[in-house]
Amino acid sequence: MPFKADVSQWIAERGEGEISHCEPLAGGDINEALRLTTSKGTSYFLKTHTNPPRQMFEVEALGLEALREALARCHSTALRVPQVFLSGKSFLLLEDLRPSTKCRDYWELLGRGLAYLHKDTRPCFGFTREREGKTSQVDNYCGLTPQPNPPTPDGYSFFAEARLLHQTELAMAKGLLNRADLRDMESLCQRLPQLIPEQPASLIHGDLWSGNAHTGPAGEPVLIDPAAHWGWAEAEIAMTRLFGGFAPAFYQAYLETRPLDAGWEDRLDLYNLYHVLNHANLFGQGYVGQARTILRKYL
Repeated sequence: MPFKADVSQWIAERGEGEISHCEPLAGGDINEALRLTTSKGTSYFLKTHTNPPRQMFEVEALGLEALREALARCHSTALRVPQVFLSGKSFLLLEDLRPSTKCRDYWELLGRGLAYLHKDTRPCFGFTREREGKTSQVDNYCGLTPQPNPPTPDGYSFFAEARLLHQTELAMAKGLLNRADLRDMESLCQRLPQLIPEQPASLIHGDLWSGNAHTGPAGEPVLIDPAAHWGWAEAEIAMTRLFGGFAPAFYQAYLETRPLDAGWEDRLDLYNLYHVLNHANLFGQGYVGQARTILRKYL
């Protein structure tokens, strides 16, 4: 296990003794998940991958930390994000939030907490970090697909270049889309200002489907596996509808806390075109027809 020496050393330096038990956990499609228990009885959650993409765990750690910091700034306790303890090339060591049964107001807490998170805004879209007085761009991953996050003042340019056209170019390289599809996508990108109202750059989870809305030890909502960046909040809400949707109470609580512009439900497919294309790039031809249907719907 390539992670073992680094993690064992970190645990020993904290006075937690040594790893006494390593329990495999079900659930992840990309990474192996383990619960580590130390000889002092403390448990940790570990994600590991034998051959991950470059800096995959390091940039996920930055996303989790950004989400935690934003929730702290808005003093929101409705929503949790696991604490990051250690990251490396092949692993990510996190706070162990053992799942329980959803609490009675789980969906209301998730909706309200996400709305508070989306109130954290920046002048630029994309994702950056500050280190030693310098700002640097942080590109991350949506699943295993590289997700570029260039600092971009204009949301339309960001969504066009770093999201829709990026995925289109990947799909063309794999032979999934053709030049006619590219022309259609370029036409759609030119129309984005007519189709989408102006919105600030909000901090969003970036890959928020039901599988990434975890349930914590007290039944509270927990955000996991982010593709975090500053983007359109409506795009986040759209993602929650892509694979079955969340409970109605989630949307009611969100809208009561942070109302969306009129007609937001008519724009959901447009935002989700990014994720449908990503699924085509990850899983193949089965998603191409859906992507083309959405593309032509907005032309």
